[in-house]
Amino acid sequence: MKNYPGFKVVKTGNGDFNRATGKQVMEAILKSPEGQDIQAVYAHNDDMAMGAIQALEEAGKKPGSDIKIVSIDGIKDAFQAVADGKHNIVVECNPLLGPQLFQAAKDLKAGKELPKWIKSNEDVFVGQKAIDALPSRKY
Repeated sequence: MKNYPGFKVVKTGNGDFNRATGKQVMEAILKSPEGQDIQAVYAHNDDMAMGAIQALEEAGKKPGSDIKIVSIDGIKDAFQAVADGKHNIVVECNPLLGPQLFQAAKDLKAGKELPKWIKSNEDVFVGQKAIDALPSRKY
């Protein structure tokens, strides 16, 4: 954050990686004095973001437009929220790593040297890119 002096974390909470708690945390933040100036929400999990979106809407806010939403995972509901204009950035954390693992095992068995780090197939989805990817989401 030191490289971005215009950004300030005004409040944090533990959403326990689920929607219900994410909603409760956002409700509490909105009731706090700091919550009145909120401009963005970062959730380290899409489900917490989805709960926060619900709390924001119930409080009369417009997530995705007057409050930007960024989250991590890449679940179909987050992509749908982008399509609906309620979410802004989805950072994928792909759980479908089986094919990459299987290929690495085959390569190792074949005597190939594996890199120390095998980058997983993941991406960042913003706007139309998220909307275009929605039909192919598997999780």
